[in-house]
Amino acid sequence: MVYKFRVILDAEEDIFRDIAILEDDSLEDLHNAIFNSFGFDGMEVASFYTCDDTWNQEDEISLFDTGDIIGEQKIMSDYTLSEILDQENTKIIYVYDFINMWTFLVELASIEEQTTGNTYPETLFSHGEMPDEAMEKNFEADMEHESYNEFEDDLDEDDLDMFESGDNFEDFGFEENWN
Repeated sequence: MVYKFRVILDAEEDIFRDIAILEDDSLEDLHNAIFNSFGFDGMEVASFYTCDDTWNQEDEISLFDTGDIIGEQKIMSDYTLSEILDQENTKIIYVYDFINMWTFLVELASIEEQTTGNTYPETLFSHGEMPDEAMEKNFEADMEHESYNEFEDDLDEDDLDMFESGDNFEDFGFEENWN
């Protein structure tokens, strides 16, 4: 079977690609198809994130094993598309380049029979031009205090200064030529 995805860049303008890929291909194959269809060079780190129906991010599936014990963490190449996505679970988030945070909403649009003679993955349709820079993300956290200034009022002067003038690093175990 062929999975047909719409991959939408999280941006103000409508920028998306429709991609067809085999259901037994890996998430890494989908990663390659996405960065190629959007014109990236593929030299940056990326991750997929499972999500619910309203795009709330859940579990990360990274390109490389970043766990404490090598081989314990499953990565993109360990998952086939059909293991992660189906007619019930159609959405996944893709983030390319963790410095610029290019974020894409990836939705399974249809599952169809494979067309003889077609090469997969295939970019079926392309709409919109990529901007020069990723859209700025507004990361917010729930905080007990509404502003830093209120938080700052709760701190002693000693809490704000890590080192007094004249302190040296020898007391902390740093060697002069540590590298």
